[in-house]
Amino acid sequence: MLDRPAHIDDETPDTFTGNRALDQEEPLLFEIGRTDATGVDVDEPPQFATRLGGLERKDQIGLPGLSEPEAMRHYVRLSRKNYSIDAGLYPLGSCTMKHNPRANEKLARLEGLADLHPLQPMSSVQGALELMETLAHWLLTLTNMQAIALSPKAGAHGELCGMMAIKSAVAARGEGATRNVVLIPQSAHGTNPATAALLGFSVRVVPAAEDGTVRAAAVREALGPDVAALMLTNPNTCGLFEREIIEIADAVHDAGAYFYCDGANFNAIAGVARPGDFGVDAMHINLHKTFSTPHGGGGPGAGPVVLSERLAPFAPVPFVRRNGESLELVEHAEGTQSFGRMTTFHGQMGMFVRALAYLLAHGGDGVAQASKDAVLSANYVRASLRDVMSQPFGDRLCMHEVLFDDAWLKGTGVSTLDFAKAMIDEGYHPMTIYFPLVAHGAMLIEPTESESKASLDLFIATLRDLAKHAKEGDAKRFTQAPRLAPRRRVDETAAARKPVLRWSAG
Repeated sequence: MLDRPAHIDDETPDTFTGNRALDQEEPLLFEIGRTDATGVDVDEPPQFATRLGGLERKDQIGLPGLSEPEAMRHYVRLSRKNYSIDAGLYPLGSCTMKHNPRANEKLARLEGLADLHPLQPMSSVQGALELMETLAHWLLTLTNMQAIALSPKAGAHGELCGMMAIKSAVAARGEGATRNVVLIPQSAHGTNPATAALLGFSVRVVPAAEDGTVRAAAVREALGPDVAALMLTNPNTCGLFEREIIEIADAVHDAGAYFYCDGANFNAIAGVARPGDFGVDAMHINLHKTFSTPHGGGGPGAGPVVLSERLAPFAPVPFVRRNGESLELVEHAEGTQSFGRMTTFHGQMGMFVRALAYLLAHGGDGVAQASKDAVLSANYVRASLRDVMSQPFGDRLCMHEVLFDDAWLKGTGVSTLDFAKAMIDEGYHPMTIYFPLVAHGAMLIEPTESESKASLDLFIATLRDLAKHAKEGDAKRFTQAPRLAPRRRVDETAAARKPVLRWSAG
């Protein structure tokens, strides 16, 4: 374990500018520019007749005018205040913030891929369709599922897609009016009950066992003729593998319901275990997690949904289909059991390029190795911190992420939030806190496979040092953190309840 220097109070004097060397204080745009001036010279336009029919603007737009250097400096300075996976370890649990290979980024910007238009003739996009077909093939291979929808734009959108397929399947059996309940474990992602409720389902909670997992007996007890589906994450949000997953799937199917698996944590098992073998009927795959495409991707993300044979007929359009030697997009649902269309175009083509590049670069053995390394990294963090931080479900092997709670902070005057804020002063983005809700004061850490042992050692040593100071009674270091960030701690409750959404010089 690395030795770190003792914490030194910040005694740096104030400066006239507010800047501290390259850490530059940056005002708001409204404080830099003037709303009555422009940063560029623009000639008066010639006389013209408006075609806005009385809808033209009557007042000044009220935006500050900046020159190009002022605008450029403003956004460059702001960018220096961002934390990113390129800046350091990003330990957010349940988010899988892994390295985005630059080779993938370069490929996504290739001419012919980056400039595709969704209304091009089908004959001119055969290469793009082949890329989508190839990606679909490998996602289906890794999951052992029957059909896939590439159109969902993110994980929650994918959840909606999968649950819409389930709702359509239930309706096709004539049970749409009676099967109106979805079972969801206590530890589920918040999007699960939100998605179910959005589609008109009622939510019935399945309690977690003392070890943080879901028991098949608890699922059986909650099942009934009114249940349409179970939404379960595996590995779950406590970072634990659901050991009774096959028994749970059998119970769900025996009751006439469907099994939706939240695929947010696929990075722990990709290439090692296939969800289709568990009895899963639908699962979304976050390409921005498991397959390294950037979160958000600078636009639409991608959350493809894989479907079992039971649900394949209800897959949404559009989808790629081979027609002889060529490929086509099936655009219409008429004459099929498809629930229809979720989105007009595959606007996240760049995400498909990045994900396929990742898959082809790694191969089946490389994808499996990444999963194993992610699990190894999480257990290394767990084993290195178990003597100073407490685990709500005991000291046991975890999967891709390790969960701690706040029991070890009792009597220190330091909360989970305080501990997270102190990590900012140390140069780290905090881990996910207060989630999952089944752990009090949760601290969920997911290092992924991207980090080297040296990187993990420094992170672990930092958390050990913080834990040491918390237990020694140095509460001030935590309750006043962050002290070294561009902005000190804000009242987050007031900011959420009383947001200031309009600039005012007063």
